[in-house]
Amino acid sequence: MNLKEELEQKKQYFENELDKYMPGESSYPEILFKSMRYSLFAGGKRLRPIMLIEACEAFGGDAQKAMPFACAMEMIHTYSLIHDDLPALDNDNFRRGRLTNHKAFGENIAILAGDGLLSYAFEIMSNAVVENLDINSAKAMQAVAFAAGVNGMVSGQTVDVICEGKKIDKQTLDFIHLNKTAAMIVGAVKAGAYLGGADEKTIEKLEKAAIKLGIAFQIQDDVLDVIGTFDELGKTTNSDEKNDKVTYVSLFGVEESKNFTEKLSNEAIEIFKSCGDNMDFFVELTKYLIDRRS
Repeated sequence: MNLKEELEQKKQYFENELDKYMPGESSYPEILFKSMRYSLFAGGKRLRPIMLIEACEAFGGDAQKAMPFACAMEMIHTYSLIHDDLPALDNDNFRRGRLTNHKAFGENIAILAGDGLLSYAFEIMSNAVVENLDINSAKAMQAVAFAAGVNGMVSGQTVDVICEGKKIDKQTLDFIHLNKTAAMIVGAVKAGAYLGGADEKTIEKLEKAAIKLGIAFQIQDDVLDVIGTFDELGKTTNSDEKNDKVTYVSLFGVEESKNFTEKLSNEAIEIFKSCGDNMDFFVELTKYLIDRRS
């Protein structure tokens, strides 16, 4: 089985578990849960939850113990996409090949669906912490909260918004990429490693690797926004240019951006390798993401 097939298998397993955690569309008020599920089950790679589960298992942990945190991670990621697509932010009409949430349900319900996914994510994580009654579960929830909040994704999104239409330097762009994108990848890897019982020294190394992987992932997104197609990406291309956003591509061009992606990815691979033979999945995943087309 190649990595693409393995990822698809892991994705299907995760989505079956995710469905168990998410209330059905018949729950009242129906429109809220339909809207939440519309975006949550719209597809996507499920990379963050898969990475969380893999990190847990790499250090001897149980995938089922990691599952509520993995589901929470995907709910938080989905809420961020719903809000990111809103007219007040990126004003996108398509996501993953179909209408964005606010186009399907209206802006008011889309905002509430995002709020619902974020709140519910912390509900299921806190339930797991209470049930497990162990410090590693609490640390896992802390890692996710840190990644998603004002020290991570929200700050990255804020700087991204206030810099639209402005000329910014690489340092500012790296802040955006580190917080808007890499932070949630870091949160996934750290949360899984805590649940698996990894020591703090190893978790520090994993954080460094995940930062490099996360920034490389975002630079590759910048490249794909220029060279990709709607059929490949499932969304409108050249959106960065449309929104007058500075990216690695606008600063350095496509080829140099690809070089940055490869350099950061190779550095991440070396750090993952230094964490032990149990990191094979992360090494292969990083290699796979360098050449992705979606």
